[in-house]
Amino acid sequence: MSEKKISFKQALIQLKEKRFVVAMLMGFASGLPLMLTLRTMQAWMSDAGLDLTTIGLVALVQIPYTFKFAWSPLLDRYSLPFLGRRRGWLAVSQGFLFVFILGLSVINPADSLGLLTVVAFMIAFMSASQDILVDAYRRETLADSELGMGSTIYMYGYRVAMFVSTAGAFIIADYLSWNMAFVVMAAAIGIGFLATLWADEPEVAPGTPQTIQEAVVRPFVEFFKRNGAILILLFILLYKIGDTMAGNMVTPFYLDIGFSKTEIGLVTKSIGLVSTLVGAFIGGLIIFKLGIHFSLYVFGILQALSTAGFALLNEIGNQTWMLAVTVAFEDLSAGMGTAAFMALMASLSDKRFTATQYALLTSLMGVPRVFVAAPTGLMAEKMGWTPFFLFCAVIAIPGLLILHKVIHLTKTEIKVEDGQSNPAEA
Repeated sequence: MSEKKISFKQALIQLKEKRFVVAMLMGFASGLPLMLTLRTMQAWMSDAGLDLTTIGLVALVQIPYTFKFAWSPLLDRYSLPFLGRRRGWLAVSQGFLFVFILGLSVINPADSLGLLTVVAFMIAFMSASQDILVDAYRRETLADSELGMGSTIYMYGYRVAMFVSTAGAFIIADYLSWNMAFVVMAAAIGIGFLATLWADEPEVAPGTPQTIQEAVVRPFVEFFKRNGAILILLFILLYKIGDTMAGNMVTPFYLDIGFSKTEIGLVTKSIGLVSTLVGAFIGGLIIFKLGIHFSLYVFGILQALSTAGFALLNEIGNQTWMLAVTVAFEDLSAGMGTAAFMALMASLSDKRFTATQYALLTSLMGVPRVFVAAPTGLMAEKMGWTPFFLFCAVIAIPGLLILHKVIHLTKTEIKVEDGQSNPAEA
């Protein structure tokens, strides 16, 4: 069955439809808590006089994002007696996020480090739970041909929320207080709650697990029975590994070659945000025309080239115009690559077990951020900046080579739904 073609103009008109607006609002709700327990909380603790070792260790509260697949079967199996299977759990997770983020406003990091750690962990846990549900909701309400643009719109909301929860929180803390900053961030979660109330509950796919054993076992059995399941997981692990490794060291790199904190802040926050959003939008449109798989090839090559751009910046040196070009190219390509990558993972999820399988894939995607990025500082120190960034560019090649086989596997394995084929088959 051939895929229904859609023009750029038709794609733009579709963005006005309710399901895409909901995807963007839910993206905002998902993006807000992440940075609160990372950069925002680190800045808050630093202002309170805590040492760098303590600040670094508290970052371990992010662990729930890596292991969210462990409790995702519960969200596939059980429904609450209100709002439906997806929206009910979303409302509960967002309610807890409001309470715990508000709780940060009454904590003094210097006096109550233990309590702060517990509350931050609970924010990360509820945020990871919300991510499971939002990803499942987006997969279950969008047709296969809409997943690319749906992922793009989701990223828009997500990135704006990350900006709000960092730059916005910093500004409020500067002019008012950290306590007030967290009050405002807690209130902002209400945007996601209102979107949950407004959204339509997706239909439950036939064959959805009826017991907890089925919810735990069947999603993994179904996935690993597919031809080349391990190869697909390896691709997900490797596709953005070079981009992730390089991204972990860019701030120390900028400082080391002589850029001021103001230059870094202005360029990366303004140009970086705009470039990412533009890249995601362009990526979504290209996916509509070319399909997920071909787009992954193009965007993967661009990601590798943009990573190599940091090596060029190192050779040119402290030039603000080159910093702007490098940041714009890197974030533009990253935005396009992420849109296609998320669309692929959504298409790989069986609608009977969406929460569990999507959580498994996104957890695996996060492994490089937590573990592979850890030795990048030592690598950069031993290799030097130019060889390090060139290495990060080259290490993207295995993922691109595996992609050819993954295309064949996913074309034959993914089921046709909603009367349309997977967009990758275009």
